[in-house]
Amino acid sequence: MIAETVCAAVSAAGLGLAAITAYRKRFLRATRIAAYALVPIGLVMTGVVEWAADTAFSPTAWAGFGVLGAAWFLFMTTRAVERRRGDTGKDRKAAKASRTEAIAPVASAPTLGGSARPAGRPTTGSRPTSPGASAADDFSDIEAILKKHGI
Repeated sequence: MIAETVCAAVSAAGLGLAAITAYRKRFLRATRIAAYALVPIGLVMTGVVEWAADTAFSPTAWAGFGVLGAAWFLFMTTRAVERRRGDTGKDRKAAKASRTEAIAPVASAPTLGGSARPAGRPTTGSRPTSPGASAADDFSDIEAILKKHGI
């Protein structure tokens, strides 16, 4: 009841201010002030003010806000953990796409001239076991890539 009285007083004061502004020939500003002044009385007439007052003093309503806050907290916590683990939907889709796309071994090998495999590389796909040979083999791959791109 007090809230309705205060809203009515605010609306009356606003309409008075709008009348004074219109008397000073500032009609656009007076119209805006009148529009703002009618909002509080409109809220009283629709029952929003009564609902807000009932909600503010209701323990059940505050418990409901607490439950909504807990739900929001749980949702945000799961989002933070999901981001930290890198387990988002985009990552899952990218991993699935990379599993389904296969590349032929010959297509990924660098080409030097006419052969599909560089000279000195074994055709069985196994790496040489000696450390000196594997380092040289790695550099030959790099050289092949650079030559392929014209560098």
